[in-house]
Amino acid sequence: MSEVTRATRREWVGLAVIALPCLLYSMDLTVLYLAVPHLTADLKPTSAQLLWISDIYGFLIAGSLITMGTLGDRIGRRRLLLIGATAFGVASVLAAFSNSAEMLIATRALLGVAGATLAPSTLSLIRNMFLDPQQRTVAIGIWATSFSVGGALGPLLGGVMLEHFWWGSVFLLGVPVMALLLVVGPKLLPEFRDPNAGRLDLTSAAMSLTAVLSIIYGLKRIAQDGVGVVPAMFIVTGIAIGVLFVGRQRRLADPFIDLRLFRAPAFSAALATNTLGIFVAFGTFLFTSQYLQLVLGFSPLVAGLWTLPSSLGFVIGSMAAPLLVRRARPAYVMAGGLTLVAAGLMLMTQVEGERALTLLVTGTVVLALGLSPVVTLGTDLIVGSAPPERAGAASSLSETGAELGGALGIAVLGSIGTAVYRSMMAEAVPRGVPAEAAEAARGTLGGALATAEQLPPAIGAELVSAARDAFSEGLELTASVSAMVAIATAAMAAIVLRRARAGGAHVESPVSHDDVAPGVETIFAGAAQEKR
Repeated sequence: MSEVTRATRREWVGLAVIALPCLLYSMDLTVLYLAVPHLTADLKPTSAQLLWISDIYGFLIAGSLITMGTLGDRIGRRRLLLIGATAFGVASVLAAFSNSAEMLIATRALLGVAGATLAPSTLSLIRNMFLDPQQRTVAIGIWATSFSVGGALGPLLGGVMLEHFWWGSVFLLGVPVMALLLVVGPKLLPEFRDPNAGRLDLTSAAMSLTAVLSIIYGLKRIAQDGVGVVPAMFIVTGIAIGVLFVGRQRRLADPFIDLRLFRAPAFSAALATNTLGIFVAFGTFLFTSQYLQLVLGFSPLVAGLWTLPSSLGFVIGSMAAPLLVRRARPAYVMAGGLTLVAAGLMLMTQVEGERALTLLVTGTVVLALGLSPVVTLGTDLIVGSAPPERAGAASSLSETGAELGGALGIAVLGSIGTAVYRSMMAEAVPRGVPAEAAEAARGTLGGALATAEQLPPAIGAELVSAARDAFSEGLELTASVSAMVAIATAAMAAIVLRRARAGGAHVESPVSHDDVAPGVETIFAGAAQEKR
């Protein structure tokens, strides 16, 4: 077999270009949070409209990922990336100058659809630009780091913009980034597409969008309002459509998603590991952000600053992953990372008293250091185990799994923490609190704090103390459950992925290339000669 072509300076510079939209992708998920009070005063949205302004971007990203990844395989990954960048820039300007809640919802929806082109396009380009497995692992580490940096920069840059400009200015942060991508992208990024791709099946696209959106919307409703008939119906409907979607793919001559990807053990196990890792992280971070503000009493800005150490942990862990797999197989690095995640979570079960802030921040940093190699190497295995012409579909499945894991973590772990809080508060509300106010205090910690402000000082202080204790108990139980999930996932990764090598290579793989996708042998044989 001929030696695999190694990436040159051109590919590494191209990777820097790819990192820009990835940074913006995650930045736009967080930058809106600080602007909510300002846009609420200006646009005066209803409570339902405000929820849609906050959520529609993430919803449509999650629902559109599979479609966009598959579309990139057909029309070209670079072309899709540039189309998405153009749409993202235009939508950002429209969002910045929105003059009604309805207009902002619509432009945020367009931002979500455009944003869905970024992650699968960039990740699948990396699959084709970096043919050497070791180099590809490093490239994916840098790619993952850009998301962490964007998530950390979002609130900080948003705060700076809001200090000097109107709320819409936070959306304009993305315009120069996308303009730069449109200028240098065609010069530095190669084009790749599946030469044998069939027509895009619009029915399958609609089914995948509906299935993912229904499930995530149902999980979101559970996280907000608790388990109920309506969210359950959305989830069941989404699952049913998903089953029909799978059946349709089996019958199509040119399936929307090649289900044979799942026959590769590295692909399926890495996808499951990534999803469960994100499940643990999102469910836990839901509570830590509230703990910093509602229990420790920090302002949103100060609370955001205390999350920076964990963001730095994600950056360090992502960059360390390629170094670690030079000494150990990905399975053992991922299992070790998940064990470290469990250790960080166990630190968070001890959060109380004067050590609360120290233990909380330390726990989140340890969690981030452990989780980031898992996500980096899991993504590497998912993309590397798929043939090059299926890279877009594999990338979109990786990102969809992450979105579902995050939504599931918030819904399930959030429900556990909420149940603990409500159980403890059932008998903890002091006497003398009016019935309606007591009900609000039993619902959420925020409700208890708002109620306490309307009560006499002594009764209010007693209510606040009881509510914060109940919330802390919920955090501790959630962290314990998450730690058990992390340990179980670590065991699965160590066993199922033990033959996997970085970049998707396998030792004694029980799955033949024929089971993964037709013509893979020819593709791999000619990969080094593939036209850029």
